[in-house]
Amino acid sequence: MAAPLLLDGSSLTIADVADVADAYRPVQLAPAARERMRGTRAIVEGLAREGAAVYGVTTGFGKLSDIAIPADQLAQLQVNLVRSHAAGVGARLPEREVRGMMLLRANVLAKGFSGARPELVELLCGMLQARLHPPVPEQGSVGASGDLAPLAHLALALIGEGTLRHPGGEGPAAEVLAAHGLAPVTLGPKEGLALINGTQAHTAIAALALLEARRCWAAAQAAGAMALEALLGTPDAFDARIHAARGQPGQQRSAAHLLELLADSEIRESHRRNDPRVQDAYALRCIPQVHGPVLQAIDFAESLLAPELNAATDNPLVFDDGTMLSGGNFHGQAAAMALDVLAIAMTNLAVMSERRTDRLVHPDLNEGLPPFLTPTAGVSSGFMMAQVTAAALTSECKILAHPASVDTIPTDGSKEDVVPMAMGAALKLRRVLHNVRHVLAVELMCGAQGLESRRPLRAGVGVERAHAAVRARVSALAADRVVGPDIESLAVGVLHGEFA
Repeated sequence: MAAPLLLDGSSLTIADVADVADAYRPVQLAPAARERMRGTRAIVEGLAREGAAVYGVTTGFGKLSDIAIPADQLAQLQVNLVRSHAAGVGARLPEREVRGMMLLRANVLAKGFSGARPELVELLCGMLQARLHPPVPEQGSVGASGDLAPLAHLALALIGEGTLRHPGGEGPAAEVLAAHGLAPVTLGPKEGLALINGTQAHTAIAALALLEARRCWAAAQAAGAMALEALLGTPDAFDARIHAARGQPGQQRSAAHLLELLADSEIRESHRRNDPRVQDAYALRCIPQVHGPVLQAIDFAESLLAPELNAATDNPLVFDDGTMLSGGNFHGQAAAMALDVLAIAMTNLAVMSERRTDRLVHPDLNEGLPPFLTPTAGVSSGFMMAQVTAAALTSECKILAHPASVDTIPTDGSKEDVVPMAMGAALKLRRVLHNVRHVLAVELMCGAQGLESRRPLRAGVGVERAHAAVRARVSALAADRVVGPDIESLAVGVLHGEFA
């Protein structure tokens, strides 16, 4: 088992999120973070004893923040907050996304600015270790004041209410915690607010999606190179001098990578001297000009998302000099914009891939390959419908690429009057990535079939590796069969980075 990940509120990485969400890496609170939390917790408790007017500690929330709460109702205030905000609806988030959300919430509490006790982080770590997670509905967050509804459903489990899912099923939260040697917490002043105020639901989805986006990009490069070979295209358009002349770094990286994939190609040498075409169609010739900006968009998204993993997104924030300040760090615009950019970028991968697939199967465009890549065209339809599936998914991506982060509907009596719809952006991107994986799977399947029509000639060394990865999952098409499972299997391969 991997060494425990120590949460200190400042060093969490996107790879760490995947390790905990997918690989069940254990998590512990760093000793220094525990001490920092105790210090700011003492400040909160002192302000509560003094009866000072502090938002969320001795007052109501949002539009109700001008209502003072009597000292004997402060504990009930926090419980009521959690219960009332657990208003999510819709399908439940997958386990991996909930685990990512739990990790990020534990990390932001460990940062020390929330004024919560270390026991809250330790319970979250214990739940992650025991593989317990609450059912969290997807819908109900507008991204400010953070992901209130999803985080409230998480907080319910920490106070022993609602249910918890465990490796054997699902049961009442208090009973499931007890069965794993854990106990719910009794919330003190500000701790309910500390659990639900922040960006951790949509950020968890975003972090996992970012890793998948990089795998999709690598698969798109491999698929594009494979299609180029099968279609007898030329790699001359990837010459480094062309891309240096433009100066776009992502474009240069894409072109250089394509040349590596196509190196030592026998197919290319077979038609180099007698090829009447001057240049290929855009879907082949302009791969670097499209894939390159996509790569830079992924890098841009990471520049916004990586700091968010260690961001203090609570409100108010507690500082070790005794000051509590109200601000707006819970506003999810940074992640929302990153998610929207990724959705647009990934859609462009799908558009290029589907067009290359069409050329591979189209009898008038595929440079002498069998119609629809079947040896018995007419009695057989080959990959005709596979391209239709790719077209349907690509069209859906275009619809989903409309940005969510430019929308807003005032909430909380217009106290929260500009919100970023970050959770909507996250859910859209997840669907886009699902579609892109399958569009790329179709191209990989068709490209591998096309290469085999060029045998005994061999493709470039990188393309041959991609071909082998396809054939490790899917056999060649000798006669019509149900290809849906083949597409699904290759999409899993894209998800797992088998074409990187």
